[in-house]
This record gives sequence, C-alpha cells and structure tokens, in this order.
Amino acid sequence: MIITMASISLDGFFEGPGHDIGWHHMDDELHEHMNAELATMSTFLDGRRNHELMLQAWPHAEDNPGWPQAMRDFAPIWRTTRKIVYSRTRQFTEWNTETRTEVDPDEVRNLPGDSVVGGNELLQTFFEHDLVDEIRLYVNPVALGAGTPFFRKPNALALKSTRAFGVGVVLLTYGRRQGSR
Repeated sequence: MIITMASISLDGFFEGPGHDIGWHHMDDELHEHMNAELATMSTFLDGRRNHELMLQAWPHAEDNPGWPQAMRDFAPIWRTTRKIVYSRTRQFTEWNTETRTEVDPDEVRNLPGDSVVGGNELLQTFFEHDLVDEIRLYVNPVALGAGTPFFRKPNALALKSTRAFGVGVVLLTYGRRQGSR
C-alpha cells in the first residue's frame, strides 16, 4: 500500500509562501505517533528536496541532546529504512538510499509492504499515476491564506478514521472511494 502522511493547514495548504512549514504544530505525543507509523514502512519514497531536508537532521540526530527524545528516536528509523529518492539532478546513495530519475508505476505498485511518499511535487506525480492508496492528513489549527495546495486536482476519497491530538492537530485518514481506480 502507498501512503502519504502530510501536515496541512485548515485551508488545505501543504506549505506556506516561500516553502514555509514553521506553522506545523508538533509535540511529543504527535511525534511518537508518527514514529510508530513510520517505523512500520518498508520504503520511504521522497522527492529530492524532501530528502535533502531529511539529510539535514536525521543522520546524526543523536548529536543534538537538546532535541526532544521523540525526535532523536526517529533517527534510527530514518537511517535503517530503505529510501527511494526521485531526482533528475542528484544521485543519493547514503543511508540505504537508491535514486530514480522517473516514477515507474509498475515498480511502485510492486514494492513490498507499506511505503510512504513524501514531498509535494512527487506526491502530485503519484496522484497523476493513481498510486496513492491512503492519505493521512494532519490538519493543523492554522489558516495560511496562501501557499502550496495539497490537492491540485479533484480527488474522490472515503473517510476511514479520525484522531485528535492534544496539540490541536486532527488526523483525517482517507482511502479510495469505493469503485475508484
């Protein structure tokens, strides 16, 4: 199954103007939840920019003793999980990473276990190829008014579950609407 987990604003933006994500609400409860979810993934599927952001933090997170424990706990999950990065300009080979220049829908559909796709541009490509089976939206209690929209085209979804977190974020989990695909 191909899953996306994304923090969005109340008005549906993935990031604010200038790629700002400083408005994301995060606390230990939410981070521990995300760690538990991501620890079950067999592959992280990332765009170049998203992977480069990950490289800034997770290879050596334990070297930051001031970071909350939940953040430091994610580092070994990230380091040991297989990663496929889609990039036409860079090759990545460190930290269990393979690089692809194009999305091959057959390869993606045949990945073992559950995989999570990250990075909005890559996600849009996955939507175009009808590869996303489940969308986990972490709706933050903020309206941005502008930015990068999460959805750029209509997408029929079926609500599977909801969960509220103490920090004010609400997780809405959607699957495919019956009869789609």
